[in-house]
Amino acid sequence: MNKKKRIVIAASAGFAMAFFMPQQADAMHIMEGYLQPVHCIAWGIVCVPFLVAGFLSIRKTLQKNRKVLMILMMAGAYAFVLSALKIPSVTGSSSHPTGTELGAILFGPSAMAVLGILVLLFQAILLAHGGLTTLGANTFSMAIAGPFVAYGIYTLCKKFNVNKSVSVFVAAFIGDLFTYIVTSFQLALAHPSEVGGIGASFAEFTAIFAVTQIPLAVIEGLVTVAVMKGLESFAAPELTQLGYLKEGR
Repeated sequence: MNKKKRIVIAASAGFAMAFFMPQQADAMHIMEGYLQPVHCIAWGIVCVPFLVAGFLSIRKTLQKNRKVLMILMMAGAYAFVLSALKIPSVTGSSSHPTGTELGAILFGPSAMAVLGILVLLFQAILLAHGGLTTLGANTFSMAIAGPFVAYGIYTLCKKFNVNKSVSVFVAAFIGDLFTYIVTSFQLALAHPSEVGGIGASFAEFTAIFAVTQIPLAVIEGLVTVAVMKGLESFAAPELTQLGYLKEGR
């Protein structure tokens, strides 16, 4: 990767710094204190094996070729920026893209678990976005569930020779929506409705966020395709080494 390519990719990380501004913690990241201690601990425990697998996956990838480190950093910065952009929703809440599907497609879903928890940790500390006690729950929904589904969808599309851009769009779109389905389940599990229980609460949470999240998922899909196209132009050798592009492209 030459100097020009490094500057372009590194600019993504610098762009994230522009969003280091205090915000209220009312977004779809589950806010501090909104889950009971037992739920916080349980979701944290569930995340541990995925984080271990992610650490081993990243180490193996970098041992093979350290030149993809800049792409890895860019994937983390991309997730940070997109998931920090909050769009007002209904009932005083808000929605946002996740940005985790790009990293999952390039490095695998396990690696995104590690990048995702770092993103969420910095957002909780620097932006008051999410929380430390809810870090496990937020990590599972945004950095594990969404990326694994996105990677599975992309792999399935690839198997059936679907156009690459279409595959990326569909993977990002469904991965984004699945993240919020899982988050809605987590919230419903912690705050079941007095009338209909967990099922009614889940339906209520998903309905609330669907208003803004479906359009956001479409936008995220398009943005992810655009970013991938840019990477194909500036970092084709690295994408080939990661297996995203074929040899001799």
